[in-house]
Amino acid sequence: MLKVKFVPQNIELEVAEGENLLEAARKAEIFIDAPCNGNSVCGKCKVKIVDGKVHTEKSRHIKDDECNEGYVLACCSKVTEDIIVEIPSNAGSAMHGMKIEDLSGEREQLIFEKAKSQALENGMEFKTYVRKDYIELDPPTLDDNISDFERIKRHLRTNLGYNQVFCRLPLLRKIPPILREANFKVTITHIPRGEGKTTIIRMEVGDSTNKLYGIALDIGTTSVAACLVNLQEGKLVAKASSGNAQIKYGADVINRIMYSTKRNGLEDLNNAIIKETINPLLDKMYRDSGIGRDDVVSFIAAGNTTMSHLFLGIYPDYLRMEPYIPAFVKAPFIKASELGININSETFIYLVPSVASYVGGDITAGVLSSGLWNSTENILFIDLGTNGEIVFGNREFLMTCACSAGPAFEGGEISCGMRAAGGAVEGIRINKENYEPAISVIGNEKPLGICGSGIIDLICELMLAGIIDRRGKLVKGLNTSRVRFDEHGIGEYVLVFKEHYGLEKDITITEVDIDNFIRAKGAIYSGLTTLLNSLGMDFTMIDKIYIAGGIGNSLDIENSIKIGMLPDIEREKISYIGNSSLMGCYLTLMSEDARHKLEDVGNQMTYVELSVEPAYMDEFVSACFLPHTDIEKFPTVKEILG
Repeated sequence: MLKVKFVPQNIELEVAEGENLLEAARKAEIFIDAPCNGNSVCGKCKVKIVDGKVHTEKSRHIKDDECNEGYVLACCSKVTEDIIVEIPSNAGSAMHGMKIEDLSGEREQLIFEKAKSQALENGMEFKTYVRKDYIELDPPTLDDNISDFERIKRHLRTNLGYNQVFCRLPLLRKIPPILREANFKVTITHIPRGEGKTTIIRMEVGDSTNKLYGIALDIGTTSVAACLVNLQEGKLVAKASSGNAQIKYGADVINRIMYSTKRNGLEDLNNAIIKETINPLLDKMYRDSGIGRDDVVSFIAAGNTTMSHLFLGIYPDYLRMEPYIPAFVKAPFIKASELGININSETFIYLVPSVASYVGGDITAGVLSSGLWNSTENILFIDLGTNGEIVFGNREFLMTCACSAGPAFEGGEISCGMRAAGGAVEGIRINKENYEPAISVIGNEKPLGICGSGIIDLICELMLAGIIDRRGKLVKGLNTSRVRFDEHGIGEYVLVFKEHYGLEKDITITEVDIDNFIRAKGAIYSGLTTLLNSLGMDFTMIDKIYIAGGIGNSLDIENSIKIGMLPDIEREKISYIGNSSLMGCYLTLMSEDARHKLEDVGNQMTYVELSVEPAYMDEFVSACFLPHTDIEKFPTVKEILG
């Protein structure tokens, strides 16, 4: 056995000779960003060997000077002797300090209130399915000596009209001591089910009818956001968000599905989302609010179809193989104790129904909160995250599809890309005279990389300044040190010189990066076009476009149109609607009507599989240009470019 020591964590473990270094880090619970899941594609798992040697493969992601300093890609390296490995200081930025959409800002609160108002206008009653009742029972006597549970059932039948009352064994065990401690004056938390039926899930001493809480949770591929809600008042008590710990097993759903097929892979992914992500978020909200986990008696979660499978620990591999069949689209109610979630163990988990393999419950919840399902206007709903999902329709019809945009919008597949965390460049302007950039950085921190919104700005500004052509290729012969070419003739633009901020390397965007992003934006635009064409419609027939997803908060709509990601239509038709998945979960948490409508919405959506649409590939190829091969589709951009 060989020894591997990771610094600065000072964690050491023994591995077999030939062990992959990335896998060794995972065993040691050392976070190394690996968006491509160790396929040698992204170049993000860069580490430094400070003592000893490894057998490593040469990679275009490791420059000669970095190689001389001991840098290797962990995924391409095998342990052949005792080594000490230095993990870069910014390696954890993929997980920690992420700029994630929540409901705290003024803009988000307005979106939140609009969603609530819209639900009320559409006739939804805000009344949660969980009930709390304070009851005073007659203590047992020799003359009235029925069992404790029968005594409870008798009271509920006589006073509340429930003819059938149920509870599970864990609660039944608690009933005798609680009743006697409370002198038979208790509060029951129960869930009515059908005519005259209810299930008791909790019993407390005395009157605690004012303590009724639920969790709304959005399980994103990249990030997870949660709200703790007072179910009686509908108020947000606390909120929390973080990166999805599954990131260490790949940035996108395909890489995670592939990882799930490995030994213990599915268990690793399930633990990552529940034990390493969701439970810490819940614990943080409990600390912030002073509320106990047993007070949480309702839980609504939404995620894409892959995330839903991994959340429940269900093998997802058939999602990626034709004919792309999920194990389920509507999951049964599940007890929190079955998943190990840190809420009242008797609480039922409700997972928002999916539509198809690549259109999940997050989209169903988003359509619910957007009001699209009851609109008389033609609305295009676009969720821009790690995956790109689209819904088009109104109260008469709902069509949906998913675009294989990949992780570029989250900074994946981009050499200096990163997720929206502190230090990410999120806004860029370039002086057209001297080609010098002005940048805005999340948190006003030292720049570390470029996030999705920054990449859109950068590509747009490079095009407008004449630094790249419409194919995305850098123009040679410009009078600037910011454009340079390597020995293979591949160009790059230097956004930040390392000397200006004391960085380990320059922050650049290469022609390969630009090409990757053009394909991602092309997937979105061609998906929009194909979906509309399948209905015999075009962009002139759209009344509104709603943008949802993490990138939308910082998205420059104008620049998104100029690079050809969004259609060239009236800008006032386009608006950002926040974390629509989390909003939909909140509405479902607060309203039984919303839950029923949510399921109706899922059933109403017709899924279009783009890969079998004859025109899709032609549309995609045409969209892989700036802004498009047919400039007439972008008249305002044509005017700017001359």
